[in-house]
Amino acid sequence: MDSALIPDGVKRCPLWQFLLFIGAVGAVLLWGVYAMLLCWLKGLNQTNMNDYYGFALWIWADLGVIALGGGAFFTGFLRYVVGKDKLKNIINYAVLIGFICYSSALLILAIDIGQPLRGWFIFWHANVHSMLTEVAFCLSCYFGVLCIEYIPLVLENRQLYKIPLFHNLAHNMHEVMAVFAATGAFLSFFHQGSLGGVAGVLFGRPFAFREGIFIWPWTFFLFTWSAAACGPCFTIMLTKLLEKITKKKLVADDVVELLAKIAGWMLFTYSIAKIADTVYWATVTAPAQGFNISQFYSNNPFYGIWILYLEIACTLIPGLLLITNGGRKNKFLLITSVIMGALAACINRWVMVLQVMAVPVMSFDTWAMYIPSWQEVATTILPVAYGVILIAISYRYMPVFPQERELNPTTE
Repeated sequence: MDSALIPDGVKRCPLWQFLLFIGAVGAVLLWGVYAMLLCWLKGLNQTNMNDYYGFALWIWADLGVIALGGGAFFTGFLRYVVGKDKLKNIINYAVLIGFICYSSALLILAIDIGQPLRGWFIFWHANVHSMLTEVAFCLSCYFGVLCIEYIPLVLENRQLYKIPLFHNLAHNMHEVMAVFAATGAFLSFFHQGSLGGVAGVLFGRPFAFREGIFIWPWTFFLFTWSAAACGPCFTIMLTKLLEKITKKKLVADDVVELLAKIAGWMLFTYSIAKIADTVYWATVTAPAQGFNISQFYSNNPFYGIWILYLEIACTLIPGLLLITNGGRKNKFLLITSVIMGALAACINRWVMVLQVMAVPVMSFDTWAMYIPSWQEVATTILPVAYGVILIAISYRYMPVFPQERELNPTTE
């Protein structure tokens, strides 16, 4: 029965190995579910959040996966709107990763609010003056778009595709996918930006405060830019990781190099914008509020000045490497670059979520340190385990990679 569900012309590991793997990852998943239930049943006292850290590990993870999931909207935009047809061979995987990232983000938010049964208040009692309201609406809508983009992949399962209704539905959905891709790009632009806008207008937090255009601080545009730059890097990184695990070629080199080239230019230009923003903030914005840059960094291991240099290095260096033909064709440099690119988004969100809260803003205040509880760690790992399981199931039973059969003729 299992072999009948596997895509035609490819091979997969024995069912017992697959189930053993799912069982091992499932144990981690259950650990996270247990911690999640503790947070829901006993409340947010299960966490180490406090008056300093109203935003903590969860929100860093939330903003991180949203940024890394940006590969879905940007790759979809390139494929369906710009017309980069080569990317049709990686778009399924990008959508799958985006689906995992955005569903994980919504799950994290459901845990973070402490009372998930009141989550609908966001929509029914919307605060129209809050950027977070717009984020909630766009996140939910774009997750709906990702569901629509993921459904055809499910319907193309070897057995489901034999059913005329599912066959025709999948075909027709592919025909109009450009509309959903454009809608997703529009929604993503605003919610990615508004997440940065929230940081840029935080009251009493000069480390994040930025000037801007009309109501939008610079961070609005930088967040969207970084997601479009780092998201494709994460997609390539996971593609190479899956190829390593399966010991198969899943996407042709020219497809990966095209996406890497675009990501490289996005990273390079973003690094210039980030440097310009940092210099202006350090020399104009902060001094105007009575601060100098040294006050925003500490000697502790989490919030030192090194983190600023690391973030810039993780965008500038991979950007310079990926825009060169040699950098893209060299396997080591390519993989190193996309790892650094994905890391850059995580560092940026770490800074804009945690360091913002840690910096003392009163003369009598000190640096606020924060160590997450095990419940926070478990619920942060929970989406990772969930993502691994969904990728494993999708790869085994759905035609995620259109080129797999032709790139691995021995599997026929």
